[in-house]
Amino acid sequence: MHPVISRAIAQQAANHLSATDQALRPVIARHGLCTIAPHVDYYPELVRSIIGQQLSVKAAASIANRFTGLFDNQFPSPGQILSVSPESLREVGFSRAKALYVQDLARHVLDGRLSFDALDQQSNEHIIENLTAVKGIGEWTAHMFLVFAMGRTDVLPIGDLGVRTAAMKLYSLPALPSASELKAVAQEHQWHPYESIASWYLWQSLDNAPKVPTD
Repeated sequence: MHPVISRAIAQQAANHLSATDQALRPVIARHGLCTIAPHVDYYPELVRSIIGQQLSVKAAASIANRFTGLFDNQFPSPGQILSVSPESLREVGFSRAKALYVQDLARHVLDGRLSFDALDQQSNEHIIENLTAVKGIGEWTAHMFLVFAMGRTDVLPIGDLGVRTAAMKLYSLPALPSASELKAVAQEHQWHPYESIASWYLWQSLDNAPKVPTD
């Protein structure tokens, strides 16, 4: 089993990171324990992630509400999503691409290429590989899924603009860090095995939600 964020683990992480990272220490003191709350609504989470790409929270919520309205205000199964045309999805606010993406996700679930049954036993790398095989799900979305849905403790979202911006500010870097530079910061300050929670504190330092680059 892989460790999952809980209050006890959040406390362990706060203690560890406060001891190893002077820049994060005041952020941890100011914001308290990490409040990420894992859940098992994996399929709806992925659909909503696709809907929300490149949109404001308000716009994404509006489209999500109209989307469930197509299905008597219940979240649809993969089969139900495939029962409607892409044009019907576009009528409730989907772009052409996103309509194709949610239907590709539905096909992956229905034919077993993406199974949620044994997900909790799989490695982060294996989950990322399976998720990014779906059209419209890139590494950033996979990282957000691992952190916020599954509560994996040791994920470094190297493509997230908020994490990169916060790292640049907290560690006085001359520019936004590249993936390799961000990994080097994590290694230097001993974020492992709590990279997800360190990232959460970086977001808090900006008073920001995760920021998508180009998934």
